[in-house]
Amino acid sequence: MPKIQGGCLCGQVRYASSQDEPAMIAVCHCADCQRQSGSAFLTNVLVPTASITFEGDSRSQYIKTGASGQKVTRNFCGNCGSPLTTELPAFDNLAAVKAGTLDDSSWVEPTIQIWCDTAKSWSVLDDGIDRAAANPG
Repeated sequence: MPKIQGGCLCGQVRYASSQDEPAMIAVCHCADCQRQSGSAFLTNVLVPTASITFEGDSRSQYIKTGASGQKVTRNFCGNCGSPLTTELPAFDNLAAVKAGTLDDSSWVEPTIQIWCDTAKSWSVLDDGIDRAAANPG
């Protein structure tokens, strides 16, 4: 598997994870991921938040209270707007790396869909992928 590294559309922000294997690869159908992606879902490669480093001066953050009541930090490029990662303290301190920003995403194969209760009816993925109504638990 290639390294978990990538960057934004304009190239001003780069990230890398020291983690070689993701903890999980999930498609998220929550309303926040729909808004962030501008589509029906986001595909996330989850790694420990502490394993990620960023380079570049245009990284911005948006912090919001999540469904757990804990803060969720979304990292994105302040120049081009590309979503990069979401830090999830309530989810075992994992960060969701946005698969579309990886330098090489050819190896990404989601194993679960989460927040399926808010999935769009027109967004149909492989029936073989496990499903969870909200966060898996």
